[in-house]
Amino acid sequence: MDRAHAARSGAPLLPFLTTITLNKCRDKLRRRKAAQFLGFGKDSMPELASDPSPSPETETVDRQLLQKTHTEIQRLPVRLREALILVAFDGRSQSEVADIMGVSEKAVESLLYRARKALKEKVPRA
Repeated sequence: MDRAHAARSGAPLLPFLTTITLNKCRDKLRRRKAAQFLGFGKDSMPELASDPSPSPETETVDRQLLQKTHTEIQRLPVRLREALILVAFDGRSQSEVADIMGVSEKAVESLLYRARKALKEKVPRA
């Protein structure tokens, strides 16, 4: 039964809304984890801010940095890029990535180290 059908058929709405809410929360946490993994948001975002919206200048700089990072991720060798995306963006463990890629966990650790190092060299932080 698909979600639209469940909503029309009189099925309880609370489980449906709970699933949507949990998925949105998981997406937000996954994006935050990926941003922290790549080094964004550590120093530039205080824990308590009076105005949560960034200034136009900050948004511009962040967009440029994000575009540069995206470009450099695309330029990584395939194996480095795969390991990085599976761990940082898909939220998979190094053990899962090792199984997917057919390598050892130590190899995944090495691939991640090399990917991060390459990105740090290519995408300098202000």
